[in-house]
Amino acid sequence: MRTTIRFICCVALSALPAAAAALDRPVFEVPEIVVIGVRPVTTAGGVAAVEVQPDSLALPAAPTLEEIFRELPHLHVRTNSRGEAEISVRGSDSRQVAVLVDGVPITLAWDSRVDASVIPSSAPQELGYVRGLSSMLHGPNVLGGVIDVRVGSATQLPDFSSHSAGLEVDHGGALAGAADVTVPFRARGGRGVLRAGLGYRDSPGQALARGIVERPGADEGLRLNTDARLADGFVSLRYARDDGAWISFAGLGMSGKRGIAAELGLPDADARFWRYPRVSRALTVVSAGTGDRTSPFGGRGDLEASLGFDAGRTNIDAYTSAAYDSVAGFENGRDRTLTLRLLGDQSLGGAAELRGAFTVADIKHDESLPEGDSRYRQRLWSLGGETVLRLVDPGAKARFLRVAAGAAWDAAETPESGGKEPLGRLDSWGGRLGLTGGLDDGTTQIHAGVSRRSRFPSLRELYSGALNRFAPNPDLRPENLLAWEAGVTARAGRGEIQAVVFHNLLRDAVVRIRLPEPDRRFQRVNRDELRSTGLELTGSHSWHRLSATAHLTLQSVELTDTGSGAEQRPENLPEIAGGLGLRADLPQGWSTRLDMRWTGEQFAIDPTNGDDSRLAPTVRFDLGAMRTWSRHVETIVALENVGDVVSQDLIGLPQPGRTLRVQMRVR
Repeated sequence: MRTTIRFICCVALSALPAAAAALDRPVFEVPEIVVIGVRPVTTAGGVAAVEVQPDSLALPAAPTLEEIFRELPHLHVRTNSRGEAEISVRGSDSRQVAVLVDGVPITLAWDSRVDASVIPSSAPQELGYVRGLSSMLHGPNVLGGVIDVRVGSATQLPDFSSHSAGLEVDHGGALAGAADVTVPFRARGGRGVLRAGLGYRDSPGQALARGIVERPGADEGLRLNTDARLADGFVSLRYARDDGAWISFAGLGMSGKRGIAAELGLPDADARFWRYPRVSRALTVVSAGTGDRTSPFGGRGDLEASLGFDAGRTNIDAYTSAAYDSVAGFENGRDRTLTLRLLGDQSLGGAAELRGAFTVADIKHDESLPEGDSRYRQRLWSLGGETVLRLVDPGAKARFLRVAAGAAWDAAETPESGGKEPLGRLDSWGGRLGLTGGLDDGTTQIHAGVSRRSRFPSLRELYSGALNRFAPNPDLRPENLLAWEAGVTARAGRGEIQAVVFHNLLRDAVVRIRLPEPDRRFQRVNRDELRSTGLELTGSHSWHRLSATAHLTLQSVELTDTGSGAEQRPENLPEIAGGLGLRADLPQGWSTRLDMRWTGEQFAIDPTNGDDSRLAPTVRFDLGAMRTWSRHVETIVALENVGDVVSQDLIGLPQPGRTLRVQMRVR
């Protein structure tokens, strides 16, 4: 009954703007505006990247950062057995991709990765995505690329106030709503902007794909134990003086509870019957900068500082069976991470620039188990520098040529290890060299680069037992990555295309294995090397009423241990993946979209025997239609996973089946 009432109400609300449109008399003609949500760019450091405007993406109401990540080309997103959204790029593990919020790495934590499913995506104004060969200035533990989320530090300062609100239901009874407001202001000697927003999501569960047989006890058509109720919010403030100095604040928070889908097709002894009775996250970032100005060392310079405090609580209850009526154990965790990042720029004459950064993070984790309480602590440092040299040769074909070179020193120590063997002091060096050149008046750019960097194991990898699912391994060694890439980006008219060839060699790669009988637990161990070689193609084009984006990743990934001769299929790394997105503007205020996602064959460890198991390739289609009833009101109808195909993230963990969503948005 609740499902029926919600769905009927939302459909009725979506029809109201038709009547209101007749009262909206003023008509204004404006030039055509073309919005492409994701477009390829090339940075001066010789690195392939994309820029994203989140408000131009087709997202559900009250979305999380996970929905944005799933729209990014060449980024593999999956849900693990803990219900967390993980990301991977170019054969990397999810702990190798850094996520920064206003310059502060939020992946420096107990698990060294971010669960994108719990962070609201209504806060970011801009998002940059570097797929590899990251800068030496982004801090420690950055191997597989960087996602830079700009909330308060975004340079956009609008001239007019704005607000938006959205309400959405789906055919399964899920309800979501969100609202945000933007208020620009002018103060003495400068101007600023204040933004705030709230979101709420309540879902009885995820849709069950066709052919999937669920355990008894689930609601019809839904996955068992996938219900969720989450609330989030954000506030950000940026003030910029007329002389260029600025300061910003960003606060993000979420709280709620949710279930975790148990693996299907496994004996109860091997499946996880877990729930999150409480999950919360709060992130605060304060940043400030001098702006580009005359330096006391001559030339021009800029100084920036960011201080972030990331706090979270995660409580997990483990049940004896799929009835979820008897708790067998629990794992309660409390995290606090304090991070300071300093950056500086200094021009060196008229054709060179020197950049430097220092990052330090203090990570604390308190763990409560039935056996008792433990406390863990890790410290990470990184000191990096880069120089960019702008070379100009008027007699050559290249319109510009920039060369970037950098080096970094990273270190880690673990002063508190929960009574287990502590991790000694570790350090490592990093370096990179890259170039970017422009041809044909800059419409064609070429780039190339090579880099080396290390990643230190996280506290969870070293010491966590994950409710007796993992055997701790405090002897893990740091991973070391040697990588190179080369590519070209070309623009012609309203189109753009980028092609990149890459090769990654990861030594001492940290992977999970299944211990032999009778242990039956997983364990993270070092393998000799993981090699990934591939090609990435990204393109976009727009016509008068039609726009298209496409991306394709072809990669070969090999995981070996040359010392023992052991070979293992790398987990969750498809060798072929791609997507196609079409957007069309139709008469009478209508627009439509078609998205296709293709994931090739991949492998995962079978929890019952530890063998490599094949996950079949899948092709998924999503459809959507939007009607603009007036200048401020629109209705969106979306059908996700049109074919109701079964696409598995892990053994026994399929993605949601066909889902119909209806959304009304007011701007």
